[in-house]
Amino acid sequence: MMRWTPHVTVATVVERAGRFLMVEENRGGPHTLFNQPAGHLEPGERIQDGALREVAEETAWRVGITDYLGMYVYHAPDGQTFHSHAFFGMALAHLGNELDPGILDIHWLTLEEVEELDRQGRLRSPLVLRRIRDALAGKTYPMEVLHER
Repeated sequence: MMRWTPHVTVATVVERAGRFLMVEENRGGPHTLFNQPAGHLEPGERIQDGALREVAEETAWRVGITDYLGMYVYHAPDGQTFHSHAFFGMALAHLGNELDPGILDIHWLTLEEVEELDRQGRLRSPLVLRRIRDALAGKTYPMEVLHER
């Protein structure tokens, strides 16, 4: 019997002056796709540390995480399941490092621009827009809900 193992990922909604930090990726389809800075948790890595690392690697921004948005479960069309821990934060400083090779560019987009990308089918998953809307609605939790040693 095979053991079911979901993928553990992290994502961060970063807002600055009404715009959201997004990454543009080439995923091999007819169009590029957009996502929050996000990725897989590395072995032994704390969840918040993974989120900070992914933001820095994918966007060259240092952020301050202020709130936990929660864990979002996504069942991908290919049968994979993702447990995505999402955070909300603010941009602190541009680091100037090279972006991950899979990232084509970064963008600061308004909610309306993200919604238009959604209508075009250019968001990486349905979680992208949901996380932004949850953050805007104040659906956040204090960081203390995460218990890590």
